[in-house]
Amino acid sequence: MAVTAVLSADHVLEYPYKRSVGPVIGRFLTGLRDGRIEGIRGADGRVLVPPVEYDPFTAAPLDEFVEVGSSGVVTTWCWVAEPRPQQPLERPFAWALIRLDGADTAMLHAVDAGDIARMRTGMRVAVRWRTERTGHIRDIESFVPEERR
Repeated sequence: MAVTAVLSADHVLEYPYKRSVGPVIGRFLTGLRDGRIEGIRGADGRVLVPPVEYDPFTAAPLDEFVEVGSSGVVTTWCWVAEPRPQQPLERPFAWALIRLDGADTAMLHAVDAGDIARMRTGMRVAVRWRTERTGHIRDIESFVPEERR
């Protein structure tokens, strides 16, 4: 029996969708457009960023917005050596959970560290805003190490 080459093809599985944002996420996105980041205070007093409509423990509706800092600490991360076309940066970067100053939870965003050797858990990062903002999560172009600001 002759050996034949194995056929293969790349396959990317995606789930594109649209979501109405409502008053809580709408306010968060409006804040990004205006160059500020807001969280929301949970029933236990913690500040949740990004904000959520309902408390994750009690399910009570939340409405006490809190402005947080535009700098924070990387709590965990993963390096992207070969970014895909729809990702926020065209060069290698990290996806990271970042706990902003004044927040008790971390938000996911890109960190443009320049090199994997510069990334570490516990590093301080700061927002790099887009020049033109529209009220979208990508109004934060990325976070950068504070020493690179």
